[in-house]
Amino acid sequence: MAEKIPMTPKGTMVVALGGNAISRENEEGNVDQQFANSRKTARQLADLVEDGWRLVVTHGNGPQIGNFLLRNEAGAGLIYPLPMEVAVAHVQGGMGFMIAQTLTNELQKRGDNRQVTAIVTTVLVDADDPAFRLPTKPVGRMLTQAEAERFRREEGWDIQETSPGKYRRVVPSPMPRGVPEIVAIRRAVLAGDILVACGGGGIPVIHDPRGGFQGVRAVVDKDLASALLATELDAEVLLILTTEDRVSLDFGKPSRKAVEQMTIAQAREWLAEGQFPAGSMGPKIEGAILFSQTVKNDHAVAIIGPLERAKDAVHGYTGTRITR
Repeated sequence: MAEKIPMTPKGTMVVALGGNAISRENEEGNVDQQFANSRKTARQLADLVEDGWRLVVTHGNGPQIGNFLLRNEAGAGLIYPLPMEVAVAHVQGGMGFMIAQTLTNELQKRGDNRQVTAIVTTVLVDADDPAFRLPTKPVGRMLTQAEAERFRREEGWDIQETSPGKYRRVVPSPMPRGVPEIVAIRRAVLAGDILVACGGGGIPVIHDPRGGFQGVRAVVDKDLASALLATELDAEVLLILTTEDRVSLDFGKPSRKAVEQMTIAQAREWLAEGQFPAGSMGPKIEGAILFSQTVKNDHAVAIIGPLERAKDAVHGYTGTRITR
């Protein structure tokens, strides 16, 4: 077993929750189920708070944004549809409410009366990002060929065939470049507040040529946005929580091998080899690399580990560490 690496308490930790933190497989994903899963997740987060960490929690929104787009479809002809960036804002607010409320309640059970606050957060992207010319991020439900052709024709959607006879809408996923609300977030963190921010990768915006910002129809990767936020906060730890105990090489093969620690160079090499698919572990590794190579804190570490053992991952009993 790898040597346990002690952590200095009371540092800043950005915790990136995966989709399993709120919506689980083989569930409908209704609000009651999302609250139940949020309460389970809150117990893991509260353990980290008790351990002395200043938490900023981020989260994905894949299942939820898909359901939101379904509501757009179901309401077609009855009420105006909402554009992608506004949909991301709506889902971010709803999920932030659930996470903040359940974590507040869990902390109060433990004698900590702090109120967890969710901040609706935008993320700045480049208007000329190549992703806008080549949409690749699947969103929403599976479509039949007939539906795909209709949405292409009537809505102008970009559609990809993800498997034989199965189609999904794809949207741009540009690289996050900045967090416009970072000053307020940093101020709150330094004051000791516990925050939920950058939900669903943040609401993507570009600089408006007339001044200020303008929303764009895209989805920013949650792990990359979390890495950017952690860097902006000069965090000691970026903790990316998932379903796996450790990152593995040759995942799904008899030669599968769990990795306890890797350097940035190793992570890049294995990523280039295709060890970490784009639809699963790839963005987590990319986020860990981005944080580890850009954060000013030389002792900072990115950890990818299991949601159910978040505290154990921080203390080195499970999970994979990516370091300089």
